[in-house]
Amino acid sequence: MKIMIVTETFLPSTDGIVTRLTACIRWLHRDGHEVQIVAPDLGVREFDGAFIKGVPAFAFPFYRSKKFAFPNPVVKKYMAAFNPDIVHVVNPAVVGYSGVTYAKELDIPLIASYHTHIPQYMSYYKLGKLDWLMWWFMKKMHNQADLNLCTSHTVLEELNKKGFERMQVWKRGVDTQQFHPKHSSTAMRSRLSGGQPDKILLLYVGRLAAEKEIEKIRDVLTASNQFCLALVGDGPHRKQLEKHFAGTPTVFTGFIHGQELASAFASSDAFIFPSTTETLGLVIMEAMASGLPVVAAESGPTKEQVTHQRNGLLYNSKDPDSFKETIHLLENSVFRKQLAQQAVADVAELGWAAAAEQIRDLYRQVADAKTANSLEAAE
Repeated sequence: MKIMIVTETFLPSTDGIVTRLTACIRWLHRDGHEVQIVAPDLGVREFDGAFIKGVPAFAFPFYRSKKFAFPNPVVKKYMAAFNPDIVHVVNPAVVGYSGVTYAKELDIPLIASYHTHIPQYMSYYKLGKLDWLMWWFMKKMHNQADLNLCTSHTVLEELNKKGFERMQVWKRGVDTQQFHPKHSSTAMRSRLSGGQPDKILLLYVGRLAAEKEIEKIRDVLTASNQFCLALVGDGPHRKQLEKHFAGTPTVFTGFIHGQELASAFASSDAFIFPSTTETLGLVIMEAMASGLPVVAAESGPTKEQVTHQRNGLLYNSKDPDSFKETIHLLENSVFRKQLAQQAVADVAELGWAAAAEQIRDLYRQVADAKTANSLEAAE
């Protein structure tokens, strides 16, 4: 098959969407398919043999740490030249609007996938009164697709209630070779702990953004001298967070990637996931595969991955004391290691092959159905 992926985010950006896409693209190539990517032009032209067709990108005034590509007729040019069997629009919002519009105009089978709760994010950027408009727009985009995917059963139920149609869950996965306890490093632990490796090292990996609710971790650091914190990543909220955590044992690393990131996971003691706006949170599985118990805000998507006091801990995000009380359970090193061992065991059989095989089969089903419908109409 010839597959075109139109995405709001791709390399060199790093997030759960990019992780999922790159893993599946590698698998699709090995399975004999041709993939072309349309994404914001950030200087990367190729990935694993797939051409990346860039669309001019710009930063929003309220989110300058990331560039987005706006709707652009060049997407139609790319689509017509490649003539794909299927178009997959990932998070249709900005450049994804062009992906949906031109796939329909050129009568190409279309799949769309929902990865980010953009309407929920708006309140963190003082745009909460417009969330209804964003929900209307997102539903309009998705309901033009022949099939819609999301990444958790909780989000599936929510989107169904919102009127999104033809929904299905796209399986989760994690690279259990890259993320593994064997990548633990004393040098990395010393770096992340600010030279205090004997403390319990808490790790956060992801965008430093307001909606991630990272600020609440500070209360643990000020209430106990047993903990230190490493924040891996960057984003629009970094300067505010640096001020907020001033005077605490907190290390900001900026972005790190590849084996260095795997070592950061494996060299820590627990992974902190305070966000309640995620549609899945692939970093949870990366942490578990690395041998870390996860301390997460209780939500539908986190409960699909973390079982309280089995492979991690869940706390009530609406109770200010719940987070601190939950974190302090990690002071028991025996209990912490039990959680860690179970976390590794619970994701040991997960990989990206099942998710990639699923998306291939769905591409075929949608493309074949479109062909069959066209033949019937012609008769």
